[in-house]
Amino acid sequence: MATRNEKDQQIASLIEEIQATNVFYLADTSELTAEATSLLRRACHKNGIRMRVVKNTLLRKAMERVEGRDYSELMGSLTGQTSIMFAEKGNAPAKVIRDFRKKHARPVLKSAWVDEAIFIGDDQVAVLSDLKGKEELVGDIIALLQSPIKNVISGLQGSAGHTIAGLVKTLEERAS
Repeated sequence: MATRNEKDQQIASLIEEIQATNVFYLADTSELTAEATSLLRRACHKNGIRMRVVKNTLLRKAMERVEGRDYSELMGSLTGQTSIMFAEKGNAPAKVIRDFRKKHARPVLKSAWVDEAIFIGDDQVAVLSDLKGKEELVGDIIALLQSPIKNVISGLQGSAGHTIAGLVKTLEERAS
């Protein structure tokens, strides 16, 4: 049995990890064999995810002590065995869970915290695995912004685009 001091250290460690990330998932990994658990840990590690089994009471205390964030909606999922998965990318744990479940019944997603958005329930795995990361979103925005510019440039590079009249004609065509 853990001493009071050991529990306090575990809570402090959890607080530190929770504060250091904007993404964590709570999953049920019970009923996995030791071999399957080892495979899951390897899959997590390969994808930049830190996974650990936690005691619900210690995790609840840690989440209550993190300042500036409200984890109250996640508290209901702190039942049974809980594994916490910390990640940098919001969709990484969902992709690991989805792929791992092609051969195993678990892990089952209890809930997730992704950049202050809360997802509850295993039915959210598909939604979460399709989330775009910050880099992907920035790329999409840049592509959208560049699109009109590329159209004008391609029109200017056409045979009629070497004159002001050609530019006006190109712009009129693009407008209609």
